[in-house]
Formats: sequence, C-alpha cells, structure tokens
Amino acid sequence: MSNTIKQLQWRYATKKFDGSKTLPDHKLTILKHAFNLTATSYGLQTIKLLVIKDIALRTKLVDHSYKQKQVLDASHLLVICIQDNILNADVNEYYDSIKTIRETPDTVLKPYRDGLLSMMAKMSVAERQQWSTNQAYIALGNLMTVCAVEGIDACPMEGFVPSKYDEVLELAPKGLKSVLLLPVGYRAEDDMFSELKKVRQPLEEIVIEL
Repeated sequence: MSNTIKQLQWRYATKKFDGSKTLPDHKLTILKHAFNLTATSYGLQTIKLLVIKDIALRTKLVDHSYKQKQVLDASHLLVICIQDNILNADVNEYYDSIKTIRETPDTVLKPYRDGLLSMMAKMSVAERQQWSTNQAYIALGNLMTVCAVEGIDACPMEGFVPSKYDEVLELAPKGLKSVLLLPVGYRAEDDMFSELKKVRQPLEEIVIEL
C-alpha cells in the first residue's frame, strides 16, 4: 500500500486537539503554498486564506462556532474566504499577470480574457459568490490531503456563523466573506475518534469503471 493511502487512512476529522502542540513554521509554509497552488476555475484566484494563531481572537470565535473547541485548541485556525464580488479589474489583473509571467501576447490572451469577462457579466453577485465558494471547497480538499501527507491533523468545518466571523475578523473592509474553517495541529492522545475504523463503501461499489 502506498504511503499516500496510508496517510489518508490515518487522517480523520480531529475532534480534540492537543493545545500544547504548535505547528512548526515550515509546516505552515507548506500549507500556505498548497493553498496558493490549489486548482481554480480558469486559474482565477478569488479566494483568500486567513491563518489565525492569536488565542484571544480565536476565543471570541468559539461562540460563533457552535462552541466547537477545535477552533481554540488547534495550533492554528485556517479560515477560507471568498471575495464578496468579482470585478472586471480582477479578471484583467489576472490576464495581465499571465502576459508578464509567460510573455504571452495580447492576441493570444484576448479571446480568453473577453470570454471570462463576458461570463462574469452574465452572473449576479450571488452567482459570483457561489462560483468562488466552489473554488473554496476545492482548496479545502487540497489542504486536507496535504495535511494528511504531512502528518498534520485537521478538522474541516462548515458549522459556524459566517456573518459573525466576518464581523469579528473585520472582513467587510477587505472585501471578503468567510465560507469554510480548517483548524490544524496535532490530535490529543485521548481523542477516542482517532482510533475508530473508517466506515467507507467497498471500493468496487464507490468506483464505477466503464
């Protein structure tokens, strides 16, 4: 069995973190890079990652997380956010970066630039936010896999009050909205859930080969 599969079997949604253990900087750096390298539709990055270590700030957030202590006891709390809107300037900045980094001529980029601008123009703000939220879930899955491979415990969470998080973290002035949480750190030795066997469908039932 490959090491990747072994680590994915080791992974679980950590219910209790060891608050005395802190992720070293090099592990956090890996997670930051992994987030930045996440696949996104068109390559347009309309998501941001907040890395919160401050205990006082996380203490405030527990009440808005349905009292889930992982938010506080983990080494760090990762908050995946989306832009509250996607503007033409965002699309143009992206394609300008492609032009600079890859030295791609405007004649090649123009059809792609115009196509994405046209697609966004047909969307409402709510639809653009949903589009960005879809990218956030891709990033969450990527981070969870990287955490498993790196031996980092994590707990994906949708159970929080985004509007309250946005208020406490002062996200509105930044043009951001919180959508997903990922406390990361190391499991507590007495977390009973760490020893439970995974419950999954047989591989031949979950995978259909044609």
